[in-house]
Amino acid sequence: MSSVGESDKYLLNRHKESHFTAGEIVRDIIIGVSDGLTVPFALAAGLSGANASSSIIVTAGIAEVAAGAISMGLGGYLAAKSEADHYTKELQREQEEIDTIPDTEAAEVAEILAEYGVEPHEYGPVVNALRKNPKAWLDFMMKFELGLEKPDPKRALQSAFTIAIAYVLGGAVPLLPYVFIPVAEKAVVASVIVTILALLIFGFAKGYFTGSKPVWSALQTALIGAIASAAAFGMAKAVQG
Repeated sequence: MSSVGESDKYLLNRHKESHFTAGEIVRDIIIGVSDGLTVPFALAAGLSGANASSSIIVTAGIAEVAAGAISMGLGGYLAAKSEADHYTKELQREQEEIDTIPDTEAAEVAEILAEYGVEPHEYGPVVNALRKNPKAWLDFMMKFELGLEKPDPKRALQSAFTIAIAYVLGGAVPLLPYVFIPVAEKAVVASVIVTILALLIFGFAKGYFTGSKPVWSALQTALIGAIASAAAFGMAKAVQG
């Protein structure tokens, strides 16, 4: 007997979910691009304030982007790896509890279902069904008791590469004007215009995909980048003076 009836299958096929499900990838892109746009932007502005030449700014910027991409990518890898290790540890602990104290774990299932308003005579068969299927029981406890989803085994490397590449792409934006404009005083103006525009576009996209107000997100992102670059430029001028 199928676990899903024909009528249920028909309804499920008719209704296509439109939820956004690429949250982890978007999060990594946001982390990489936001830092990539802001940090090299502030560095280039600061060096421009110190009257450095465009060639020096480009060299320093490339070095910073390379170091930043490696650092950010490594951070993403370690974070995802720690999450996977935590899941594995909790999975083993939950499996041990199911094996050694099954009655207590069954009572926890009943308690979880009761929190959703399910009556004892309704959740009793569910508890018994889970006890007959240890794998489903374990999966249920991980999701509903601990709130943990099984991580993708490729997640750590994907996160590292996504953040690193996003950082490089973001970091290239404020540095490009210095590549084509040899006079740093002119290049910094072009860099500010290009980067603020990129921050506005990125902020809008970030707001759109994360469900927040796109316009407010765009203005907020651009403001943060502008403050960072202005602070770096002002500090460089103050030190030079």
